[in-house]
Amino acid sequence: MMKTRAYKMISPIYDSPSAIPGRREYVNPLPIGVYSRTDNNCKDHLSAHRADYYTILLVTKGQGRLTTGTRSYYIDEPMIIFVHPSEVISWKELSVAQEGYACFFNRRLLDERPLLKTIIDKYHLFDSRNKNIIRMKPADVPVLGGIFASMQQEQLSGNRLNDDAIQTYLQLLLIQCARITDFKASGQVSEEHKHVQEFFGLLEREITNVNYTNPVSMKTAKEFAANLQVHPNYLNTLLKKHTGQNVSTHIRTRLLEQAKNLLLRTDWTLQDIGYCIGFAEQPNFSLFFKKNAGVTPAAYRKQLRIRN
Repeated sequence: MMKTRAYKMISPIYDSPSAIPGRREYVNPLPIGVYSRTDNNCKDHLSAHRADYYTILLVTKGQGRLTTGTRSYYIDEPMIIFVHPSEVISWKELSVAQEGYACFFNRRLLDERPLLKTIIDKYHLFDSRNKNIIRMKPADVPVLGGIFASMQQEQLSGNRLNDDAIQTYLQLLLIQCARITDFKASGQVSEEHKHVQEFFGLLEREITNVNYTNPVSMKTAKEFAANLQVHPNYLNTLLKKHTGQNVSTHIRTRLLEQAKNLLLRTDWTLQDIGYCIGFAEQPNFSLFFKKNAGVTPAAYRKQLRIRN
């Protein structure tokens, strides 16, 4: 079970062949784009999230199965979902009526818009594993839906400075979602929560954007604890208390997600992928992958190619 940012529970669905992420059929060529899910129904759309795009999905009506990385969730009530560029996502529609919005924006906006980067870094809506799926209250739906509608209206208007207006609405959207989740400024966060946030931030920085010349350098609870300057037992206790899983489980899950990501997005050899995520020998990588995913990495890649 996963605790959402609103401190309610969403039931996970374990991996199945129908939940394996596939490829994106269309990618917005502009730095930012907003689309109505009512006008552009998802159907059984399978999507490989582009490595240079952030995604925000607003689900206001309809049922579906959302898969992000190795985790899948049954969605049957209003939700807003934040997807980091490193994630692989898919959506399988389970009802005819679908309403809401989708927003994609290029990560280069963070270089062009320092304030946007500051907001994203501050509220951790994209990079925290237990914070990026928010169950909305009925009163939240028209507020967030209105912001998305304003963004789309600006996009379609062609008015002068509409890019500036859209990005301003995007910042407002992130701030409003932080309000919904009862975000606390760093000075108000307890020492325990601070260490938990620092762990997940370090985990993302360590594993996101790995490659053959920049492989994973930390894989153990001891190494992460040393970097955070805390004792491994203390870090394990905190993670178990606040997430229900220990440090090693979070590291293992994130390594598996990144391995699946690389198998999907690249044509790298299994040796190279294994090396990137911290396995010097390819057989050890294959054993790790099969033990945690149920199939070998070669079989998993083959399934993806057959499906696509």
